[in-house]
Amino acid sequence: MSEIKPVALVTGASGFIGHHVARALTREGWSLRRVVRRPEGADDEVVIRSIGPETVWQAALDGVDSVVHLAARVHHKHEEHAVQLYRDVNITGTLNLARSAATAGVRHFIFISTVLVHGRSNDGRAPFSEDDVLTPRGLYGMSKAEAEAGLRTLARDGDMKISVIRPPLIYGAGAKGNFPLLARAVSLGLPLPFAAIRNRRNFLSVQNLSSFILQRLSHPDPASNFEIFLLADRERVSTPEFIERLARASGKSPRLFGLPPNLLGTALRVMGRQDMHDGLIGSLELDISKAIATGWQPPVSLDEGLRLALAAQDA
Repeated sequence: MSEIKPVALVTGASGFIGHHVARALTREGWSLRRVVRRPEGADDEVVIRSIGPETVWQAALDGVDSVVHLAARVHHKHEEHAVQLYRDVNITGTLNLARSAATAGVRHFIFISTVLVHGRSNDGRAPFSEDDVLTPRGLYGMSKAEAEAGLRTLARDGDMKISVIRPPLIYGAGAKGNFPLLARAVSLGLPLPFAAIRNRRNFLSVQNLSSFILQRLSHPDPASNFEIFLLADRERVSTPEFIERLARASGKSPRLFGLPPNLLGTALRVMGRQDMHDGLIGSLELDISKAIATGWQPPVSLDEGLRLALAAQDA
């Protein structure tokens, strides 16, 4: 008689993170239901064209043991005009899915939030921890914070276990945002003006995120229905050190020169690249001791994570 595999529903399964998480779950013996927006022809896909307060999840959740909710509205070109969109997808869409999962008898719900619920930088302060008072910035951070609050209430009133993960910048093959821009600049040998920056930042490889998700699904806390974890690689590095390690992983020599951070920050803001300003100049340190206390250890170092990211992109 064949062993019955546990079933995981993964939203955002066709995205960067979802692709890696789905592969990790499959390797560990899970049966997948991959939520996608457009049909891809795979046997394990469930087509949900939009996630919102009215999405019907009953059929997709039938027989599901765990949900990994990765899908979210992350960036919008005109963020100030997209308040309702962020609310519909990230807040009410998330809570509608979580309530549907609880009703369907799902045992564990994992929600990928963001370190931005703490703010964009902890310059001059201790590393962020799970017990900090939240000071979210931007519609994305605020929407994730509000979704977390709703999930906390749902966990208090029900039996489904909920794990919230707050990551910093996630890098790996297929990543979006600043990481592929930096990787491309290093590959082309472009001079980069970050040598004078003296910050400290945490990053997270997609392999380490996938590993922790698997750990939570396999070893939930029996004493609590709601847990929050800050998650990152062990190493904290400055922006120039990150670029140097990225160059080493790609077999290139970094070309760094120094501009005063204030001048560089002003230039990035004038260019409309507030995201690069926040992600490259300020410090963002996370205390990951709670995640480590669960028995989890990051299986991939920063250097190895960068090498895996670049090797996969070059393949």
